[in-house]
Amino acid sequence: MSLKVFNSLRKQKEEFIPGKGTDVKMYVCGPTVYDLSHIGHARSAVVFDIIYKYLRYKGFDVSYARNYTDVDDKIIKKANAEGLTCEEVAKRYIKAFDDDMDALGVALPGFRPKATETIPQIIALVKTLVDKGYAYTIESDFDSGNRDVYYRVRRFKGYGKLSGKKIEELESGARIEIDERKEDPLDFALWKASRQGEPSWDSPWGKGRPGWHIECSAMSQSLLGDTLDIHGGGKDLIFPHHENEIAQSEAATGKPFVRYWIHNGFVNIDKEKMSKSLGNILTIKDVLKEYSAEAVRLFLISSHYRSPIDYSHDALKESEAALERYYLTIERMEKDWPEVVTANINEKKKDERIKPFISAMDDDFNTALTIGRIFDEVNTANRLMDSAKKEGIDDQFKDILPIIRTIFKEVGSFLGVFHRSPAEYFDDKKKGLMLSEEEIEKLIKERNKARENRDWSRADEIRTRLLEKGVLLEDKPEGTIWRVR
Repeated sequence: MSLKVFNSLRKQKEEFIPGKGTDVKMYVCGPTVYDLSHIGHARSAVVFDIIYKYLRYKGFDVSYARNYTDVDDKIIKKANAEGLTCEEVAKRYIKAFDDDMDALGVALPGFRPKATETIPQIIALVKTLVDKGYAYTIESDFDSGNRDVYYRVRRFKGYGKLSGKKIEELESGARIEIDERKEDPLDFALWKASRQGEPSWDSPWGKGRPGWHIECSAMSQSLLGDTLDIHGGGKDLIFPHHENEIAQSEAATGKPFVRYWIHNGFVNIDKEKMSKSLGNILTIKDVLKEYSAEAVRLFLISSHYRSPIDYSHDALKESEAALERYYLTIERMEKDWPEVVTANINEKKKDERIKPFISAMDDDFNTALTIGRIFDEVNTANRLMDSAKKEGIDDQFKDILPIIRTIFKEVGSFLGVFHRSPAEYFDDKKKGLMLSEEEIEKLIKERNKARENRDWSRADEIRTRLLEKGVLLEDKPEGTIWRVR
């Protein structure tokens, strides 16, 4: 089965064929580290984490880089507002981002370059563009004796091939920063002269710092070479960031910059676009205070990565409920049929049964369909167990149940969900309870006594109180048990 991916460059699904055998060079735009990361950053990180893990599962050798933009106008503004250095601000938010990614089960990429650690490569790339006539220098707009460097957009004949934008449209309707010093309003900064107090590095054009777009071109080239197999990021980066990366990189090297462009869709908040102007930015840390990391991850991949998703409390509650259903099924399998689920499996039958999962992932990483098939198997497992309870174990039961358990583990390994033990899952849920285990057991005893005395009103009152605190009671022949709702 061949893997097909939607290539944003050609606006179609294409068979994925790396440039060199099974070696894959993948670069994803990371955060600009001036503030806490939000749920939109989480979606991009989780999407490309799954792509990375699935490619490895398929046998590809993936060299994966995700950068930190640690010098930027926003970082400078934050540092000035808080009386800190840009380095201190960047360090704080890099740690915060890494902590968020760790909580969400996002693996560390093999390379995590910082713009400030790539300055020599950035300067070299800018110089190449100047020497080739794709860039020019102008005096800075303040009296510093340093110069800015701009890219000549019209010089690059392929400009707009990723975004589909035409030069004429950009001229008439785009929001372009007006700067009469530039040769053309469309030209963008490669190198900026630094004002006093701003981070700066020595360059052929005096003291300055890199523009945003040139950073990713330099970082990806220095780590992964001139042509990437995959370049990813959110759809908001297609223009101008990724368009400008193409122009810079291909003008400098004369080679194709990226074989497959992959972009994830936006996260809306209660059907509205997430934006600072609307005041509906949800940080990852705030979301994780209300919901488990696994539920957040499941929510993020329950829709196809290219589609927009709508964050809401109802959607997260559905993810929590789905996880509970899954882990209750696994708990039942392992408690009631331990010898069956741990038995050796027929590998040929397993390979046949896992094919629908692989075909879903091979169709442009369709995690939504893959998760749907997980819950189809959850239903199958419960039907088999119900039947075995009534009619006894048969060969089909012994054959299929351990295969289903193995598939759950295998698929969970690249989805990053469904990979814990039931004990780990339910222990984590207990940590969020508003009552201690001792208090719960005490109330259960009080309820049992009320039932013995036929005080049904008091027994129902205790059940309701526990339910409100997130505790669900189940009355069984051997006694009352409880679990986290």
